[in-house]
Amino acid sequence: MEHARIAFTAVYLKAPHGYFGFVEELPGINSHGRTIDEARSNLQRQAEIVFHEERAQAEELIAGKDVVREEFYLRLRAESELEA
Repeated sequence: MEHARIAFTAVYLKAPHGYFGFVEELPGINSHGRTIDEARSNLQRQAEIVFHEERAQAEELIAGKDVVREEFYLRLRAESELEA
């Protein structure tokens, strides 16, 4: 079974004791590590955990209810469009 993939923007900041990372588009998903590779791995794991937990909570909320579930798409604007 093929899994869906979504691209996000990870940002890593050099800190006194390693790196701090966060996902621009997902508030609250952040990590740290002694190396950028460790911060990257931790950020990936954190994002996967949050997505899994949010999906599980949604499943609980809608269990037994008549719902419509569908994909939706976002138009990503260029940075220059955001400033206008």
